[in-house]
Amino acid sequence: MTEQQPYRVVSRHPGFELRRYPAHLVAEMQIQASFTRAPIEAFRPLAAYLGGANRARHPVAPAASAGAAGGSEKIAMTVPVVQVEGEWPGAYLIQFVMPATSTTATLPEPVDARVRIREVPAQLAAAMRFSGRWTEQAFSQRATMLGRSVTAAGLQPTGAIRYARFDPPWKPWFLRRNEVVLPVVE
Repeated sequence: MTEQQPYRVVSRHPGFELRRYPAHLVAEMQIQASFTRAPIEAFRPLAAYLGGANRARHPVAPAASAGAAGGSEKIAMTVPVVQVEGEWPGAYLIQFVMPATSTTATLPEPVDARVRIREVPAQLAAAMRFSGRWTEQAFSQRATMLGRSVTAAGLQPTGAIRYARFDPPWKPWFLRRNEVVLPVVE
């Protein structure tokens, strides 16, 4: 069973759930590509990091030289895979959520310099779940609906919308779990 990012449902509103997400770590990569191409291009380097393209932070056997890092470590896959608009037009951050027990001290260092580990602070966010294809249009329509629902509920958005994918690409499109998530002011 794949670990899912934890959250607590604070309340339910028409069209969305209000959730409290704890602080968590992500392995992320910024990609300059279309909405559809960005996760495809980021997947291989991020998956490689999880698969062992990293440097363990704990020391190896006593025979090793002092201060040498261990080999590589495999990291369990979690869901969702998150996509957020990047710092400039046409750029996206693709994020793999790290296991809840991970800390910056225990996660290995990425070998690929494009992959970085970052802590996302705890936050209150509105989330809308839907099934279907991973198209820009499908996510954009839900993002618009979520934004309207959030403001209609008297809440104020406070950050970039996140597009979350929970299932592998081989799962039939009509069974896929997707979400749009919008941080809101406490």
